[in-house]
Amino acid sequence: MHEMSIATAVVEQVDAAARQHGADGVAKVRLQVGELAGVVPSALDFCFELACTGTLVEGAVLETEAVPARAKCSPCGVEWAVGMPPDLGCPHCAGGDVELLAGRELQILGVEWAEDPTGVRADRKG
Repeated sequence: MHEMSIATAVVEQVDAAARQHGADGVAKVRLQVGELAGVVPSALDFCFELACTGTLVEGAVLETEAVPARAKCSPCGVEWAVGMPPDLGCPHCAGGDVELLAGRELQILGVEWAEDPTGVRADRKG
């Protein structure tokens, strides 16, 4: 299950950023996950919770933004939703010279720091 390695990498990066910014903790982590990234969202949620244990990210909410896969045919210029399983044949001209435009994303979009005991929020995006 590669979701555990993804979750661990995300938690390590966010924990390091929280420490660098002097945050007391993390309230939310937002990820962008492409349809073709090969990530099972429920497995990622489960692994994220495990990976957070003992870090400044423990207790944070993981929010994922799904990115649909899209492709473009180079010869005729038609764009379409690739779907799952991916259909990389042009629906207009059946051309095979296809460029994948979206769907492989896997990146941290933002982090919301937790409130400190005084109720003042630190910088919320990181």
